[in-house]
Amino acid sequence: MNHAYIFLADGFEETEALATLDVLRRGGVPAELISVSDQFHVTGSHNMQIIADTTFNIFCAEAEELDPSDALVFPGGMPGTKVLAEDEELMDMMKEHYKWDGIVAAICAAPGLVASQLEGLEGKKFTCYDGFEEKMLAKGAVYVKAPVVTDGKLITGRSAAYAIDFGLAILEKMRGPEKAAEVKAALLL
Repeated sequence: MNHAYIFLADGFEETEALATLDVLRRGGVPAELISVSDQFHVTGSHNMQIIADTTFNIFCAEAEELDPSDALVFPGGMPGTKVLAEDEELMDMMKEHYKWDGIVAAICAAPGLVASQLEGLEGKKFTCYDGFEEKMLAKGAVYVKAPVVTDGKLITGRSAAYAIDFGLAILEKMRGPEKAAEVKAALLL
């Protein structure tokens, strides 16, 4: 069964991470919060303290090989997104996963700072928080000012305001449109 892994660094955008986690778990996706530091406690950009399910080092040591049906999810928020983007081991994992047709999902600043490191973005449609388009555009991607954009295995979201839509887009990719519609209806959306 496919899994979703949401990567967190201090300064992550709480709504983008937790709303996505909630939607995925409601849809039956085994989803985990993974701290990229050695600490399980992670502080969001609005000083919310959360406890991750695991750390990146433990995840790498214990996890089986990623499946292309797994989703690697990157919330925005500062400086969290910048920390994720500078983590070479995590970025190498993301690039390899995407290369093998794995799902990569990024929201807010993460499309511009994290997903922009992917290869094969020419012609790919994306969205992001206003002002973070430059690196994706430089890779030949096409900016669409929309709440969420899915183009193949790349899913991007615009901001915290669209975190539930972002989670639903990931859920649809992982479990199909019927499951996403079921969760959306249960949320009264």
